[in-house]
Amino acid sequence: MNLPIWIRLGLLCVILLLNVSTTISQIISESYKKNTNYQAEKWQVHDLRFKGKIDKAANPFDVVFGAIYTGPGGQVQKVPGFYDGENEWVARFSSNVEGRWTFETYSSLSSLSGHSGEIIISANTREHQRGSVRIDPSNPQAFVYEDGTPHFMLAFELDWLFALDYDNADAIPRTEQILHHVKENGFNHVVANIYAYDVGWRVADNVPDRYFYGKPDYTAWKGTNDNPEFERLNLKLFQHWDRVLAHMQAEGLDAHLMIYVWNKLVNWPEMYGHGDNLYFDYIIDRYQAFSNVIWDVSKEALDYDRADPPYIIERIERIRKRDSFGRLLTVHDYEFNSRNAEKVDFVSIQSWRSDLYSLMMRGRRFHADKPVVNIEHGGYEEGPYRSFVGNYTSPETCLVRTYECVFAGVYGSYYWQDAAWNIVIYDPFEDAHDFDAPRFDYYKHMSDFFSKYDFNSFTPSYPKITTNSKHGGDNFATNGYTLYNEEGTYLMFIPAVSERVAAVLPEPESGKLKVSWFNIYTGEYQEAGSKTWSNWIELISPWKHTDSVLIIEEE
Repeated sequence: MNLPIWIRLGLLCVILLLNVSTTISQIISESYKKNTNYQAEKWQVHDLRFKGKIDKAANPFDVVFGAIYTGPGGQVQKVPGFYDGENEWVARFSSNVEGRWTFETYSSLSSLSGHSGEIIISANTREHQRGSVRIDPSNPQAFVYEDGTPHFMLAFELDWLFALDYDNADAIPRTEQILHHVKENGFNHVVANIYAYDVGWRVADNVPDRYFYGKPDYTAWKGTNDNPEFERLNLKLFQHWDRVLAHMQAEGLDAHLMIYVWNKLVNWPEMYGHGDNLYFDYIIDRYQAFSNVIWDVSKEALDYDRADPPYIIERIERIRKRDSFGRLLTVHDYEFNSRNAEKVDFVSIQSWRSDLYSLMMRGRRFHADKPVVNIEHGGYEEGPYRSFVGNYTSPETCLVRTYECVFAGVYGSYYWQDAAWNIVIYDPFEDAHDFDAPRFDYYKHMSDFFSKYDFNSFTPSYPKITTNSKHGGDNFATNGYTLYNEEGTYLMFIPAVSERVAAVLPEPESGKLKVSWFNIYTGEYQEAGSKTWSNWIELISPWKHTDSVLIIEEE
């Protein structure tokens, strides 16, 4: 339908206003006034702004500032604040506890110290707000939200997210567009660098300017990447991240923030130096109040001859000391995690191996006390502009590898070459494009499947080496990969190379089993009817030679 231009522009304005209001509603920002009662909803970020007096020669980033909050049950939280420019410091707070909270500021600057007041935290009314991601108290290898909702973590790599609307002071339309596609296709966990400069590998030379974000003319500090001023930060970058995180929180998206990345050509300050500590601490201070934030000290932390284990451990300890909210923490480096698992909340593994399923099973079994995430499996779906290709580029192969992770009881991730790094096609589904759109929809089917079958309630089976013995409950099938729960449901990922599968399940009390199939590429279910139990039930997928999931439920 062709609407008049004035109507289309009006509708666009309405949409933009709705998007802006959604983003702004995640943060309440107010100037401090004495004898004022402030209000915020549960999990809502609340900023109080304080003016301070400082000598012109002094560095405002060196001022110690924060507030001590006391909750309705007597709980105490000491939350560091941060400098936000123009002689203004911010005390940022959020809470998962409703009721009356009081606060008092502290500072090395007398004009910022000793201010007090109260914040009333009311019930949440905002959509998609379920609190932060936590470890499931009933299952140490699974995630839940604070409100108890199961969390099937499905990650999307978007390293240059910070750059899409950096120069737009009024809105973040590109950011919102790509994140909308991420969200609508079932992803809930976005992995991104706080800052990156460029990649060290060759990329296509015909990338349109609007999609290329390498070599920005700014850095995380004052100055440029070639000539940074490590004593002071680039506040525009961090203020922009506020907008991005607020929008992500509004959409119910985790923000997996990789603080460092060594192979993206960033001119980093000396380790442990003033500029290094300033950057690192400021990130923790500024963003810890966002309930959707998850910390990652560094991508590939021990690679590239930059950092060593003592440095990463010291950075972890800095986070633990400064983050009063206890957000989840990991390190994108299995060499570190395998030797220091007690330091992280969940284990991140990068593995490109062909025997991915077996390796992920081994990783899950080895780390039986915490969740395991495959953060990178070597599959990078191809796009119209070539970037890093890894070992696997077919969208179907990338999907199957993610299923191999998930059916090993490990959470998975996805990379598209034209979104993961310095090329970001933020509008890949526009009709005007002359390339095949990426297959984000495959992951929508996966996400929906594990909403129907709660991933947290399933355990991967560790089958015998042999299929000869059909006794006991440890084989379940002659081939494929099995997840099962304690309520008589078996989920079996059956690779396309399998012409058939024989189920060798324990006999149910009813003697009957309900069988159905799930097509991982279309999301289609097909019933296969009721089967009388035997110790060898031969089953064939209705989509022959297509990767699919066999679902068997006790009747």
